[in-house]
Amino acid sequence: MRIIDRYVLKLMLWPLLGAMLVTLTGLLLERVLRLLDVLSGSSNRFGFLTELTANLVPHYLGLTLPAAFFIALFVVISRLNQDSEVDALLASGVSFTRIVYPYVGLGLVLMCVSLVLFGFLQPYSRYAYRAVLHAAENAGWSGSVQSGMIVSPSDRLTMTTDVADAAGRRLTGVFIRQVDDRGREMVTTARMGQLRTNADGETATLLLDDGLQLRVNSRGEPEVLSFDSFSLEVPLSGAARLLRARGGDERELTLTELIRESRRTDGLIPRETLIAEFLARLARALSLPLLPLLALPLGLATKRRGSAPGIIVAGLLLLTFNQLLQFGQGLAAGGEAPAVLSVGAPFVAFMAICAITFATSRKRPGETPVGVAVERIADAVFDLRQRILPKRAPA
Repeated sequence: MRIIDRYVLKLMLWPLLGAMLVTLTGLLLERVLRLLDVLSGSSNRFGFLTELTANLVPHYLGLTLPAAFFIALFVVISRLNQDSEVDALLASGVSFTRIVYPYVGLGLVLMCVSLVLFGFLQPYSRYAYRAVLHAAENAGWSGSVQSGMIVSPSDRLTMTTDVADAAGRRLTGVFIRQVDDRGREMVTTARMGQLRTNADGETATLLLDDGLQLRVNSRGEPEVLSFDSFSLEVPLSGAARLLRARGGDERELTLTELIRESRRTDGLIPRETLIAEFLARLARALSLPLLPLLALPLGLATKRRGSAPGIIVAGLLLLTFNQLLQFGQGLAAGGEAPAVLSVGAPFVAFMAICAITFATSRKRPGETPVGVAVERIADAVFDLRQRILPKRAPA
């Protein structure tokens, strides 16, 4: 490894880590907020939330890796271009192809990381996420109440409280509705209450103070009972049922399992769906070494107007590539097109764009069809801004 290789890779380190951290944090925060809403009724929601977030990391890390790598490439190349370091390298005899070598090498390393993430870690973490979420949604009531939460540990019992302490055991403003075996309704209210889990782990005792109970007697007449203290035994509800075994979804299968299942004739998942999933994971991983071939020419083409237009064009290309892969998977799953064509065609097209962009930029770096389009977009944005913004009067 020459000095120039170590230099450009060192420049890539912090932009790459920063882009990955920012992107990963943003995606996780958005999902965490949604999970908090889903788990609002669970007494152990923070414990479940930690497990769910940990299982989401491999999934979002695989998604952020290409975007973070490309952003870091653009930041470093734009910096080298603006400081005329690329011009100095070319003038000293370093070819345009030689400059891209360390970036492609880093892309190959990240490709291996992506294969491990997409091929083996994600399938297990995806199933683990679904298992934890299933347990959280079906965990039932564990013997604690939050303020304003409606608890229904059984079909015949519903209870709520106006105020509860942090542990959900000491209650104020209790309301309970019960239905007996004969279908008669009974409503109990109390000023104070306290929940205690019994030793059997299946029931809890609710101790009520200073309350009223409205019920219907055997003659069908309403009765009101006033009490100073009253105890009520309520059931605790557990998980409803176990989650299915891993492998019911093609996204839960590793690369080796996808190959093995695609060879079976009696599999539950269609063969084309399995092949499309396998090819899509390979395409996303193999696209990483191609990104420097696109980022380097675009980064050099934005010297006059900055890097924003180039990033926009490159972002649209990456977004289109990802959406076409998902669309191709849908076509293959629906039996409307073979997986090799529906998933392979977008990858071949993306590879051709990267190769043509780099090849046409070797003689005159930065002057490519894509680069010309970027320059025109930048000029149009600059002219539009000049027309919209008011002109300052000379001092």
